[in-house]
Amino acid sequence: MTATDHPTEQLAALEHGGATTETALALFDALPPVRAEEITGRWRGRELGTGHPMDGKLTASGWYGKQFDGPESVHPLLFSTPNGKIFAVDPRKIPLGLTDKIPVRAVDAGQKLLGVAEPALRTSKPRARLRNLEYRGKVGAAMVYDQLPIIDMFRRVDDTTLLGVMDQRGVEQPYFFILTQE
Repeated sequence: MTATDHPTEQLAALEHGGATTETALALFDALPPVRAEEITGRWRGRELGTGHPMDGKLTASGWYGKQFDGPESVHPLLFSTPNGKIFAVDPRKIPLGLTDKIPVRAVDAGQKLLGVAEPALRTSKPRARLRNLEYRGKVGAAMVYDQLPIIDMFRRVDDTTLLGVMDQRGVEQPYFFILTQE
């Protein structure tokens, strides 16, 4: 990866070549901020593995992405059932504190039951807000969870792609993900 690579190429290299927290942060820091009002709509998510305890688990669980309807109306977790139905999940019902204790294969097995669990997990209420906050020296879009000590920050890779980093209180290593606008 050279300094002249386009951010999209740099991100692809990290995805396919194995990223570390340091290389993901270096790309994140080099990207321009995106404003909260610029990211409305539904965004498809995928993980950027860096050795974080959550790596692979959101994908295995059926995570689909995020829905930004406006600054006060954000669905931070969209999931997809095995038959493709997409729905918003209340983040309080996801055991994030057990992330490092549950193996990916167990999460994957549980995902097969997501259609059955949907009524218990589903929410129609927004569970986060968008704000423009300073993070790592730049002011940009941040998604603040309503009831969890988590803030997701976003930087623009290209016109339809964001690199996100999840900052969770009590977890030293940030978790990285990619969002593509639908």
